[in-house]
Amino acid sequence: MHTPAGPWTVTRFAALQVLLLVPTVLAFVLVVVGGALAVVTVGVPLLLVAVPALRWITGIHRRMAAATLGHELPAGYLPTDGLPAMRRLQTWALDPMTWRELLWALVSMTVGLALSLFTVLLLLLVVTGALWWYGAPHLMRLRATLDRMFLTRGHTEQLEQRVADLTVSRAVTVDHSAAELRRLERDLHDGAQARLVSLGMTLGLADDLLARDPEEAQRLVAEARETTGAALADLRGVVRGIHPPVLADRGLVGAVEALALDMALPVAVDAHLEGRPPAPVESAVYFAVAECLTNVGKHAGATRAWIELRHRDDLLRVVVGDDGVGGAEPRHGTGMLGVMRRLSAFDGTMVVSSPDGGPTIVTLEIPCALSSERTTPSSGTV
Repeated sequence: MHTPAGPWTVTRFAALQVLLLVPTVLAFVLVVVGGALAVVTVGVPLLLVAVPALRWITGIHRRMAAATLGHELPAGYLPTDGLPAMRRLQTWALDPMTWRELLWALVSMTVGLALSLFTVLLLLLVVTGALWWYGAPHLMRLRATLDRMFLTRGHTEQLEQRVADLTVSRAVTVDHSAAELRRLERDLHDGAQARLVSLGMTLGLADDLLARDPEEAQRLVAEARETTGAALADLRGVVRGIHPPVLADRGLVGAVEALALDMALPVAVDAHLEGRPPAPVESAVYFAVAECLTNVGKHAGATRAWIELRHRDDLLRVVVGDDGVGGAEPRHGTGMLGVMRRLSAFDGTMVVSSPDGGPTIVTLEIPCALSSERTTPSSGTV
């Protein structure tokens, strides 16, 4: 929640909304004409330009409405990143927000314009100064409420989208869990189990030779001891893949610092938690940060990196950044897809900003509560 904007701020918003009338009209007309001509393909280029233009305009109004009302107004678009042109058009056509924005344009060009224009005129007319001071915030909150009605999903739509997201997340999590179980079974079968079978055979041979050839039996016992150590190492590796011991010993902050210490380049860690997240969340965040740092070491060509870890308003937020070459595409790598799957199981999100030339910034957010146990704040360059 943020403090609602005051008279001067909302009046600047009103003036900008008046100036955006012409682009709004142009974008609205192009979308309507492009949609009508799309059946003969002539309208396709128009839509590819007009729809993003309209979304750019609505994005400005959405931010102004959020500042006026004092809280965020998420757009809730269906994702279209990386889609070819025709698939993008199909997604836009199926996205309820596209039709909401067209309806908003009609309201914005009529009722919305009247409210914004009246707010500006109240300031310009000298005799209405007092009326402007007290009335402008109320007028613009009414305008912002109208914008909110059309530019964000309704409660029912949000619930429907939430159910759809959870359905997909559950299916992905189930598949991921099944794959993890198969991996653990394979690791145990190929590693520790094979060594234990060999250990049993070696001890059996040593038992047979104990009376006839004590020296050979002693050599086999020494070999069995080495096999035991190797089997224990394999078991530790399997356990470490489930829940790293450093998490249990040092908590999430300490585990992240340990990851930073293992990097070949300097990594600044700025972490502050008043408690500990649930163990499954800690594990998911730990592996997510580990994957991000692995990508920095392998692909970024960076000279430095940084990690920020915060918890506020029941939201755990982790930022991993580097000064490398940029151009990272999370959906093209199995590692980052795995991170997305891990986070989706906890209703978490991952956002990647990686323009060509850098920097690359990965933001991870997971809603969770912290335990009462305090984790010592940490800040510094590793």
